[in-house]
Amino acid sequence: MIAESVFLLPNGTFFVELIVVAVVLFLATKYILPPLNKALEERQSKIKAALDSADEARAEAEAAGGERQEILNTARNQARDIIAAAQATSDQVKAEAAGRAQVEADRIVAAANGEVDAARQRAIDEASARIGEIVFDLVAKIVGREVDQSSHQDLVREAVAALNSEAQKASGR
Repeated sequence: MIAESVFLLPNGTFFVELIVVAVVLFLATKYILPPLNKALEERQSKIKAALDSADEARAEAEAAGGERQEILNTARNQARDIIAAAQATSDQVKAEAAGRAQVEADRIVAAANGEVDAARQRAIDEASARIGEIVFDLVAKIVGREVDQSSHQDLVREAVAALNSEAQKASGR
């Protein structure tokens, strides 16, 4: 009985258990492990493909980011060019309007100067005619006799010449 109580000594159940464990290990390595390994390899390849795809997507996103930045810069440059062209057009329109306004103002001033000159000449002519009459009456009164027409014409010409010279001096100021 001592031999039976020593648990370290192998007996018949030990060998049966050893054979069962060996059969289970053989069956597990023959039929269970290959599909598990295959599933693990497929999963590993899917994960690797997903990581590669993520790296490609990241690279494409970075490239697209650079392209997007380039497009934005191009759009900004075009906007600046459009604004500069609009400003130039605005300046040109302002300059043309100022030029037309200056031409119109010059035309109005010239017309007004012409009217002033014409009015001055009419006033001189009227004054000349009136002075001629006044001078003729004055001479007749001073001399006490009638002055002949040729003397009268000479006096009128002198008065008109004096008035014209005075008018030219006044307009030259």
